[in-house]
Amino acid sequence: MHSLQGTAEPSSNDVVERDVPGLWSPASGADHAPLMFDVIIAGCGPTGAMLAAELRLHDVRVLVLEKETEPVSFVRIVGLHIRSLELMAMRGLLDRILEHGRQRPAGGFFAAIPKPAPAGLDSAYAYLLGIPQPVVNRLLGEHAVELGAQVRRGCAVTGFEQDDEGVTVELADGEQLRSRYLVGCDGGRSTVRKLLGVGFPGEPARTETLMGEMEVGVPQEEIAAKVPEIGQIHRRFWLRPFGEGVYSVVVPAAGVSDRATPPSLEDFKDQLRAVAGTDFGVHSPRWLSRFGDATRLAERYRVGRVLLAGDAAHVHPPIGGQGLNLGVQDAFNLGWKLAAQIRGWAPETLLDTYQAERHPVAEDVLDNTRAQMELLSTEPGPQAVRRLLTELMDFDEVNRYLIEKITAIGIRYDFGEGPDLLGRRLRDIDVKQGHLYGLLHRGRGLLLDRTERLSVGRWSDRVDYLADPTAVLDVPCVLLRPDGHVAWIGDDQQDLDDHLSRWFGKPAD
Repeated sequence: MHSLQGTAEPSSNDVVERDVPGLWSPASGADHAPLMFDVIIAGCGPTGAMLAAELRLHDVRVLVLEKETEPVSFVRIVGLHIRSLELMAMRGLLDRILEHGRQRPAGGFFAAIPKPAPAGLDSAYAYLLGIPQPVVNRLLGEHAVELGAQVRRGCAVTGFEQDDEGVTVELADGEQLRSRYLVGCDGGRSTVRKLLGVGFPGEPARTETLMGEMEVGVPQEEIAAKVPEIGQIHRRFWLRPFGEGVYSVVVPAAGVSDRATPPSLEDFKDQLRAVAGTDFGVHSPRWLSRFGDATRLAERYRVGRVLLAGDAAHVHPPIGGQGLNLGVQDAFNLGWKLAAQIRGWAPETLLDTYQAERHPVAEDVLDNTRAQMELLSTEPGPQAVRRLLTELMDFDEVNRYLIEKITAIGIRYDFGEGPDLLGRRLRDIDVKQGHLYGLLHRGRGLLLDRTERLSVGRWSDRVDYLADPTAVLDVPCVLLRPDGHVAWIGDDQQDLDDHLSRWFGKPAD
């Protein structure tokens, strides 16, 4: 079994599901097995779990296949940036997640240049949340299952074929499953992407860094005296207390190795001695890993009924902590669009906007991580640029611009000409029913009408309505997509209807 490489990609018209929203399509005849699911997702990391949950908000039948039999056990701390925290708030997840994380100021992200967070960032959640990655995986997975997604572990996708009605997915044990769509959320070495034949151009890793958590055998005073001095020379080096006597250790590697092979404790000791002149007596590691600066971006996010999201679509160095956030935000963008396609009300080109909007965002992330990695170099040229940028970041406008870029609150999708707010996400403003994001838990669109004169009419099965002249907005009305981005601004009903059609399809009969 293989993908349909070399065949023409179905057009948007070919894949619109307007006839039967259930599992079985009569048009498939006797040539194919019944469509058992609407969407199969390969990979149950944060991207796959978030996508499954978003689809289930619209009653899409979802199966998530995870090749690993057990969740990842090692405790790596990741950071949820402002935009990801906003998305969690939009779906009523934030309070649950905050219980397991530690809030930090939203500053000092870009190339680890120590600058404070700008004052007055345009968000109600203007902080970084440090949280163990296994906890993020578990909470998002539980959320998807609570909404009705099925998750099967120990199931690796080994092949698939797509046709006009759906995708036949083959598992490692030979079992075959049918669905309308397949989404690869299976990481940087994505099997789905490789089988699909989508190019993954970019640069291979040139440098490598060892990262782990372990105990140390020297007094904390010795670490505090030595580490800052070394960090001034080697920007990819630190020992930071994690708690309970455990330290986060990052040190440059000697060369580039196979990332599939984790480093040993001896590797860490050797590199610590080479860089710091001592191994700090490290012992009892919790986990050890390595990462490189490989930077690649899929040429396409969609071929017919097969799509890519998260690391399957883009890989980059972890500097700035954007990877997990970028993938979760992919899922948030894709979920409601793919659900609309399956439910039968999607405008003709809606699913195409997934790549049109998210591919440029990933390009920008890849570029800013390339720039940040250069600024970590010990060479004189990059160090001179780093010193200059450090000075420039004393200007609030520069610091703010870089923080908004890293935390993804500066994104503006191209929705055509209009006010600056058009295409941007709207912050969680106060409304008469409490907070705006509390009205978005169901994953539907929302018309916020300060004039009290407009209506969503026959789109009410997809778009909610709130008349609130007290809403904290400096425009009369906004139409929000399910992902919180502003799709329309104005006060004219006919203009609104045109934009409702653009984003939410034909009105219901």
